[in-house]
Amino acid sequence: MTIRVLLVDDEQAILDGLLEVLQSAGYEVLPALCGQEVLDKIGQFCPDILLTDVLLPGMNGFELALLVKEKFPGCRLLLFSGQAATAILAQRFVPTFTALGYRFELLPKPLHPTALLERLEQSLTQMV
Repeated sequence: MTIRVLLVDDEQAILDGLLEVLQSAGYEVLPALCGQEVLDKIGQFCPDILLTDVLLPGMNGFELALLVKEKFPGCRLLLFSGQAATAILAQRFVPTFTALGYRFELLPKPLHPTALLERLEQSLTQMV
């Protein structure tokens, strides 16, 4: 079974690098540069995992995660960021995620390829 990853980062170089890592590991990946692009492209992709940067143009990664989870309830949520402001933003969204019974993990950026692949594998067995 091929695992489908919805990958979102607004920096093209990071998106391309992560895309290469994930595809080399056998994942089917739908890349996007922003939340609106996800909404425009997702169609019937049905992701197993959303891997998204938190700070994106337009909607942020938490807002995107809520929309994706609503449409695809079985999708696991992995968010990442290299910005200190993310902690403040996360505090704003944690009550909503908790109330809906959604769990997410926030990973620090930069993402080391080996550590990222390990987290993806773990999330498939741990998170719902």
